[in-house]
Order: sequence, then C-alpha cells, then structure tokens
Amino acid sequence: MKNFTVFGYARTKLTDEELRNMISGTLTCRIDQRENCEDKMDQFLKRCFYHAGQYDSEGDFSELNSKLKEKEAGKVSNRLFYLSIPPNIFVDVVRSASLRASSLNGWTRVIVEKPFGRDSESSGELTRCLKQYLTEDQIFRIDHYLGKELVENLSVLRFSNLVFEPLWSRDYIRNVQLIFSEDFGTEGRGGYFDNYGIIRDIMQNHLLQILALFAMETPVSLDAEDVRNEKVKVLRSMKPLQLEDVIVGQYKGHSKSGRSYPAYTDDPTVPKDSRTPTFAAAALFINNARWDGVPFLMKAGKALHTRRAEVRVQFRHVPGNLYKRNFGTDLDKATNELVLRVQPDEAIYLKINNKVPGLGMRLDRSDLNLLYSARYPREIPDAYERLLLDAIAGERRLFIRSDELDAAWALFTPMLKELELKKIVPELYPHGSRGPVGAHYLAAKYNVRWGDLSSDDS
Repeated sequence: MKNFTVFGYARTKLTDEELRNMISGTLTCRIDQRENCEDKMDQFLKRCFYHAGQYDSEGDFSELNSKLKEKEAGKVSNRLFYLSIPPNIFVDVVRSASLRASSLNGWTRVIVEKPFGRDSESSGELTRCLKQYLTEDQIFRIDHYLGKELVENLSVLRFSNLVFEPLWSRDYIRNVQLIFSEDFGTEGRGGYFDNYGIIRDIMQNHLLQILALFAMETPVSLDAEDVRNEKVKVLRSMKPLQLEDVIVGQYKGHSKSGRSYPAYTDDPTVPKDSRTPTFAAAALFINNARWDGVPFLMKAGKALHTRRAEVRVQFRHVPGNLYKRNFGTDLDKATNELVLRVQPDEAIYLKINNKVPGLGMRLDRSDLNLLYSARYPREIPDAYERLLLDAIAGERRLFIRSDELDAAWALFTPMLKELELKKIVPELYPHGSRGPVGAHYLAAKYNVRWGDLSSDDS
C-alpha cells in the first residue's frame, strides 16, 4: 500500500516525533529481514502522525478529519479506526468518529477490542449503541486468537484431510480439551482483570471461539458468512453452563527455591478480599447429532507451572483391543490423542501406539509430530498482523458477528451471575502449580484425565 497514513489519537499531548519514538522502540523488520531494514522503518515512521483530543468531542474529531483529508489529498479514502481503549468509551468514540471523521468517498470500518461487555445485557447494549452509528459490516470485533496460525489451520486439518473428517464425531472422539495457561500472574494489571476474571477474559471468547471452529459442521464455502453461520449453529446447540460443571480458583503466594511468588491479592491494584477467579475449568456439551454426550473440557489459568495454549482430542479406546494386556490396566495409556499446540512452539502431533524394537512385545506411545519451527523455518506472522490485513481487505471470516457474540454470552451469563450471587469462594492454588485440585475432580466426573498433566507431556 503506497498511500497510507497512521494516526495516533488519545488525550495525552504528544508531538508526531514523540509518537514515532514510541513506535520505533518496538518496530522491527521481523517478517522481511532483507536489506534496507533501516530505510523501511524510516519510511513507515514518516507516515505516522498524532492528534490529541477528547474521546467524546466531535470538535476534536473534526480537527482529526481535516488532518486526514490533508494527507489523503483528494484521493479515494478508506478509514479504519482501531479502538484499543476501555470499553466504557467505545460508544463516545464511535459516535464522534462516525459523525465527524467518516470517509465520504470510500469505506469506514471500526475494529473493536474485547471485552465486548460483561454479560448478555451489557454486550447487547453495546451492540445496540454501536449500531446507532455503524452497520454490522462496518464493525470488526477482534479476537486475536482467531488469527493464530494453528487456529487458522484447524479447518484445513479437518476439512482437507480425509483421515480426520470421518473420525470427527462422538463415534470416535471421547472428549476434547481446550487448555490455556500462563506462568505469570496479573503483574500490576489486576485492576482491569479484577473486573472481568479469567472466565470472561479467556474462556467466553478465545477458547469458545476455538471450540466453535473445531465442532462446526462443514460450511457451504469459505465465505465469511457461511463460516460464521456454522459457528453460530454450534454455539446455539450448546447447553448453558451449569455451576456444578465449573471449578474456580485463585492463586496464592508461594515460596520455591528461595524465591517468593506473590498471591493474586498481593497485587496493589486488586482488592484484598477479591473473589475474582484467576483459574477456571468447565465442562461444556453440544446437543446435536455429531457431539451428543462428548464432554468439551476447558481450563484457563494464570500463575500456573507452564505457558501453553492447545486443543487436545482424546479418541475412544480401541474396541476389543488385542494388545490390552500389554498396556496393563491403564487403557488411557493406549488412547490416541491429537494435539494442536497454539503456543509456544506451534505444533500438531498425534499420539499413536507403537512396538518397541526388540524380541519382546513391548508397546510404547510415540508422536507423529509436525513441529512448525522445524518444517517451516520462516517467521510466523503475528495474529494481529493477519487480522489487521483482513480488516483492511474487508475479510470478515475471523471476526465475530453480533449474533455469534449473543450466543456466546447466552452460554456463560447465567453461570457467571450465579457465581457472583452465591459469592462462590475460589479454591486457592500455589503460584506456579498445576492449578486447583477441583479441576481433576471435574474431569474425573466425566471419566476424563487432563492430557497436559500426563508424564509424557509435561
């Protein structure tokens, strides 16, 4: 794109040069490592400008509009507004930008960063307010997890490999696990986090979106609306979450190897008596012919022993397994498992049973492994890079439609309200541990063992 400019807009008073200095601190030639990196960075920075203004001031946005027109110099102008701001000012900005800084001869689009509300009511109200000034096809609700390489590859893996599609149902899959863990706490961001908690922050959006892509029926085409239609159908087929199918936890302080790790409530921005969960595990069910009775187990947590995000598909036991006695009594050890690791070290691997070479009959689990860094040594683009390009191109497949958002909140809102109404106290777990014991009981209730805790996967 030859003719583009980037404008920063906030209340803070900055010069163009100060903004460029801020950007240059993190700007790299990460994807394009070829010659003239410095020149490319300079060329980009010269296109970056800044305008200070209030979020609810139509006058300030009119001034921004004048500056934009100056740069556009009479050409057809397309404008993309990116709202990386607190949700309570979304509507003010959209109103001012829409009324005073919309493009008159091209398109105007708005990227909205989560959170999209706290529950069904606030989310519905936010959508209603945004639609006073924008049409649905101007709104791009961004969930950066949908731009991750492995999440994008989920549909390719399933729909273009004959070996997987026939197995993708209750007949062969015993359970599906969606796991997200971070090995750090809130680190001073507790003020924001305490208002939302791990369920709203990770489960209701990132993990549920991956689940919908995983479980949907084959769309008519890869057209955005066809894909999003199928995702909505899955979400609307799901049983609203019950409190008895949810475990919540919160990390406590812990000392290990002479180092002490803080508790969640040690964060100065968090109230001392906070009951906000920093960990949650849940069992979800899809009431349709393909997935009836298959538990979809989700867990997400902060301050755990490792950083990872993955989908684990555990297949059923082989009926009448000839080699049953070679596995002893633990049939789970003989179960095939497909793992899609989203981060870190992107990979897809399938656990298969294999004979250990030698004269005896000893069986072993091996991995058929596609490690991305080994197979594709090129740099993998950041999820936001892909999604920004999609928004510019008007490709909506990886953005969330309003009816999809409504269906997602309908699943979680009753349980979240009950959690707060009953003042459920989260189970404490040590900072850097594998999380609360309750998560194991929840999995055991559905005859499931968490795949990320097995000895060959830690």
